[in-house]
Amino acid sequence: MFTGIVEETGRVESARPGPAAIELRVRARLCGRGLKPGDSLAVNGCCLTVEKLRAAGREKVVQFAVLQETWRLTNLQFARPGAGVNLERSLRVGSRMGGHFVTGHIDGLGKIRRWEQVGRDYLLQVAAPARLMRHIVLKGSVAVDGISLTVAAVRKNSFDIWIIPHTRAVTALRERQAGDAVNLETDLLGKFVERLLTGDSGNPVSPA
Repeated sequence: MFTGIVEETGRVESARPGPAAIELRVRARLCGRGLKPGDSLAVNGCCLTVEKLRAAGREKVVQFAVLQETWRLTNLQFARPGAGVNLERSLRVGSRMGGHFVTGHIDGLGKIRRWEQVGRDYLLQVAAPARLMRHIVLKGSVAVDGISLTVAAVRKNSFDIWIIPHTRAVTALRERQAGDAVNLETDLLGKFVERLLTGDSGNPVSPA
């Protein structure tokens, strides 16, 4: 479980096919402290399990085995060496809840339509498929590349978010541009409420 409060921007070192999965290596400084194999780390909002670690000066190179399905459904597939990725360590019991409940299970990809400065702040407009838009509500929470953000406007096929300069400066959003894909995780509470009220999980039910 995560909060959507990004701790640092890591850098992709490499991403290449391995024997059973994609081998993704990310350089981290703050998030590398105390990290060990088996721990969870959110990378662009995607919960990944640490497979290996090695020291690289003041940083750690963290290696993950990314399943083909995860690779296909997230924007990690577009990551290139040197690209910035948002990193967050898993939530500790008793810690402050600065964002909202984020599971690290990506619901789907959105695409940036607008990403520009307006006055002192920044406007981010993201297009998303209908199955995700039904869980996007005005003033509700959404995780974009793992960042806990508040929805400012909702349209049929897109939504707006206002970004303060600090958030842009300390996350990988500063490297994004119109047309880029972003990982989306809609509000967990909304999905549970929908399930309870309608019995619809949003996904096909596998035969027993």
